Amino acid sequence: MDIALLNLRITFQKNETVTDENANHVSTWEDYYSCFATISGKGGSEKDAAGTTADHKMACFTVRYCKAVSAIDCKGYRIVRDGEIYNIRSVDHMNNKRKTVKFTCEKVVR
Repeated sequence: MDIALLNLRITFQKNETVTDENANHVSTWEDYYSCFATISGKGGSEKDAAGTTADHKMACFTVRYCKAVSAIDCKGYRIVRDGEIYNIRSVDHMNNKRKTVKFTCEKVVR
């Protein structure tokens, strides 16, 4: 992998449940790990649902392998890049060579 391509800073956030002052359980997103990545777009796809057309922007983030990245899964984590939030759809460990990890993500529409 060409290290010069890792030129975008991304932050992985972990979903955690905390207790507020009234003993209520609240789901929050906490920063888990930050690193440099390369991004490749899969282009958008339009889907028709209930008479409306929604554009789903997909992106793939590739990062170097490390112990913190190897623990990330699809369910409790997301990626933040330049204030934009991406839900992780799949994690590819690239044939388990322990060099890179590829995250296929979908941009959250707010």
